[in-house]
Amino acid sequence: MASSSSSSETNGNGNTNGNTNGAAATATTTTTATTATTPSNTYAVDIRYFLVMLLSAMSVFFTIGVLTAPTSPAMYSNNKSNKSNSNSNSNAYNNIHFSIDSTLTPESDSSKATSTTTTSSESKSGSTTTTTTTPTPQRRAQSKHSTEIGPKIVSGDLNEHHVNFEQPSYEDLGTGEGAVQHPHPPNNKTIPSDSNSNSNQHLPAGQHLLVDIKNVSPSFLNSEHRLATAMVSSVRSAGLTILSYHCHSLIPSGVSCVGVLLESHISFHTWPEEGVITLDLFTCGENPLLPVVPKLEELFGVPRSDEEEEVWKRNNEGDDSNDDDGKVFTLWSHELRGFRHSDPYGSTSKANYLDSKSDLASWVITPLDMKVKKEVVATNSEFHRIDIWEVLGHEDGPSYEDALKFNLTEGDPRWLTAEIASPNRILFINGSLQSMKDHEKEYHESLVQPAMFTHPNPKTVAIIGGGEGATIREVLKHNTVEKIVVIELDELMIEIAREHLPYMSNCTDIVDVADNCFDDERVELIIEDAKKWFLERYGDEAETETTAKAETEEAIKFDVIILDAFEPQNNRGMHNNPQFINALVKSLSDDGTVAIPLGEGHTIHDPRASLSSYAPREKFMQLLEQNDQMQNGAMFVYEEAHTGYDVPSAFLTVCKSSTCRDLWYAEAMVLDYDINMRMRETKSHKPILMHFDGATQHSFQIPPRAWEEVYCRRDPRPFECDYRGLDLTKELFEVDMEDEEQSSFEIVVENVEGDEGVEVTSVYAKKDMPKGSYIMPSDLAASFTIAEYTHESLKANTDIKNTGDVSVIENFLAYVEKHGHKTMSDGRKLSYVEVGASFMIRRSSDMDEVNVGRWMPEYPTGKQPVYSPVYDRHMVSFDLFLVASKDIKKGDEIVKPENLW
Repeated sequence: MASSSSSSETNGNGNTNGNTNGAAATATTTTTATTATTPSNTYAVDIRYFLVMLLSAMSVFFTIGVLTAPTSPAMYSNNKSNKSNSNSNSNAYNNIHFSIDSTLTPESDSSKATSTTTTSSESKSGSTTTTTTTPTPQRRAQSKHSTEIGPKIVSGDLNEHHVNFEQPSYEDLGTGEGAVQHPHPPNNKTIPSDSNSNSNQHLPAGQHLLVDIKNVSPSFLNSEHRLATAMVSSVRSAGLTILSYHCHSLIPSGVSCVGVLLESHISFHTWPEEGVITLDLFTCGENPLLPVVPKLEELFGVPRSDEEEEVWKRNNEGDDSNDDDGKVFTLWSHELRGFRHSDPYGSTSKANYLDSKSDLASWVITPLDMKVKKEVVATNSEFHRIDIWEVLGHEDGPSYEDALKFNLTEGDPRWLTAEIASPNRILFINGSLQSMKDHEKEYHESLVQPAMFTHPNPKTVAIIGGGEGATIREVLKHNTVEKIVVIELDELMIEIAREHLPYMSNCTDIVDVADNCFDDERVELIIEDAKKWFLERYGDEAETETTAKAETEEAIKFDVIILDAFEPQNNRGMHNNPQFINALVKSLSDDGTVAIPLGEGHTIHDPRASLSSYAPREKFMQLLEQNDQMQNGAMFVYEEAHTGYDVPSAFLTVCKSSTCRDLWYAEAMVLDYDINMRMRETKSHKPILMHFDGATQHSFQIPPRAWEEVYCRRDPRPFECDYRGLDLTKELFEVDMEDEEQSSFEIVVENVEGDEGVEVTSVYAKKDMPKGSYIMPSDLAASFTIAEYTHESLKANTDIKNTGDVSVIENFLAYVEKHGHKTMSDGRKLSYVEVGASFMIRRSSDMDEVNVGRWMPEYPTGKQPVYSPVYDRHMVSFDLFLVASKDIKKGDEIVKPENLW
């Protein structure tokens, strides 16, 4: 109903009605009567003049409205009570957008004002008036609130590509009328091609951050205004620029928002009843997004109020399957997207250390479903990018120490959850995983101890790298060690390790060692480039003055060197430098050893190493093999699967002398004895080694099959690769003592003429045996081994007087001397003793009558290669099997050469 003080309407004849309905009715009646009785008082008005006056008035009022209205478009409230009229008024509700230079409150005014429209009709019998009332969409009151996105951006003041600051170029408001294309603003700015400009922002690359937050306040998640405030604040805290944003309240609850950024976009959706918000932030700018995560948690992780908490507890009461404690919980994931040419995070040592190939990305940054993902250290030193994180997966259970700490008993449900599990602390350097708290002892024992025990008496040790301190700790466990020289490039790494990784340099439990391993008197810490340090002292091109200085410094030779810096594929400047490798080997004592981490192990599917991603490692190993000082040495590759990595970790032990093979292949019980004699005691009386022992070393002695496969893919193909297995196309001829008919050989015992009581045994072929056939393989495989120290011990026993009859031992030793032969493996003090029919085969120095020989011929160079996983894996077969060296006819005697082995 129109107001009596302000409403004025015009009827169909152009006359003005009264101020009230009653007055209007009276006036209408009076006019009608007058027209009928006194026509002289009636005035005719031309309808054309009326229409002109009406249109003119409308134009004037429209102009006044435009001049006096707010400068930015208003937002209409979507009043739920007027939903039934939404179809007829859809255009009014859908014409919603934000301007960059305007501030619009996301709160809706729910006033119920209406507009009144009155129409009049006239007939000869009288006139009638009809009034209808329709709801009018309400404007939001313009206000200045906390979600203001700032002043308008002037495109001419910025040097950016692909940005339209004035308005969208192409948009669809969802009205069903299709998309609208707006004219592009003139581009009067010339973009210079200076390489020093912000070119990174123009690369086809970006950063993508996903954040999921749970147990958030429902009222916050249903408040368009509070969410918009948080969105704008988070964008600003990230150093980004917001151009516009759109938020929509949903029915029955929830809000969806999207913000257009100068750098790209931010968007989120909420589920108030579940207390969940999922957020997506993508940028093409240089500013890192990882530091934004805590701010997003702070702004969007609003906890429930006391009242909301009570409601939540009532709803979850009695639900044993729900282990949710009701606290705000965040999951997040970060990825580098697109294609980039440099690292936006400031590291020059390894570009793109957060890309999909980096360990930091795949282990921590990218996975979304992790219970704990906490940044401990993130910094750039002068040389490296250093990151330390604490992580815990949802599927991780409590460790043994956790169970003791919380006194877990059988049936406790916490065995199966991560509720009390301790997070794992992980160190990354330049994005590469270096160590894990939960597995660092297994890793460092596997790296250090094999090389230490392959040396008979290590006194001087050099460590290249070792800034965490764990390698020093492992070396100090040996009571033979007198001096440890640690050459570490990055002093900041040592400081960080002392503060944030104290367990790695903790020597408090080792007797006669300083509490902190770095502080032990045997440790000399040198902050310098290790490559430079070795080249200056041991390089071929070292200056005379420097060499003389080195000689005055006791001309130290290292018994053991441990490369604890980087794996070959991550440190090519050191590992692929022939001069450095030569200096490294030169610095070793005559029986010195080197321990080297090689990274992940091979698989049988890997191509030739020199053509694959392992090419730097392959080149490094070949440089070691070909070094002149290593020609009498040995190299052993091995893997350990318990270091915490997704795949087994590979290591390399290098010996300057092949005599180390005897120690490398020592029996488990022998090594256990050496460990007991050499290792220092602990104050707690616990074993000083957690992982390494004789059995562990025994598992290292045979390299995995994959290393052999990849080795045999070298070009040219190594000689020994043709002998990795018996040739199945050749026949096997066996002796059968129980069934002579089935036996391929006849054994004949004859008395020697003129020497009564002396018998000679001969072996004859009962079948034709082609050249290359295997002779008595089963009997030869039954040979037993005897170590040289065992042989010498038995021999010494026979020399002891008053020990009674030792003829059995003497006879045994005589048999060993006659039928035993030493392994062809250089440096090993091991003999094989034949016990089958093969020992009955006559020996001869006449090569014309010899018809059998070794299956594995002598290596073309006359000695075993420095590195060969084939020899390491198949040496027993090479040491034992015989083949026919020529065609053997039925009835021929089998004869082997005098110097067969």
